[in-house]
Amino acid sequence: MNEYLVAIKAAIAAAMYALAAFLGWKGILLVAWIAVMLLDHLSGSAAACKEGEWSSKVARQGLWHKGGMLLVVTVSAIADLVMAVICAHLDWGITWPGIVLPLVLAWYIITELGSILENGVKLGAAVPGWLTKLLKAS
Repeated sequence: MNEYLVAIKAAIAAAMYALAAFLGWKGILLVAWIAVMLLDHLSGSAAACKEGEWSSKVARQGLWHKGGMLLVVTVSAIADLVMAVICAHLDWGITWPGIVLPLVLAWYIITELGSILENGVKLGAAVPGWLTKLLKAS
């Protein structure tokens, strides 16, 4: 049984690494964002269950929120693509490095980390004060 679990973990890690390698450093941000979104949803559900407050309506609202985030990330990727095409075809002498998508992903990753931290506290984890301040400041 343990060998199967290790094989499954290795396959998931390999698939995520391949995706990140294919997409470059922005792909790594994308994979990290997807991972923290999933972790936030799972930890939020666990915290709500622990408190006896789990609600399908609240869970649904959370999923709608994550769907909205997906739209924003898609729009930011399209904006970067459009700017890169414009800069490549106009003789302005500038190139577009694609900064909108990474900034949006970084912002979402940090906000999801803050939410995961809150869920950890609700589950009974001790959290260093400096970490709470750092994530609240961002």
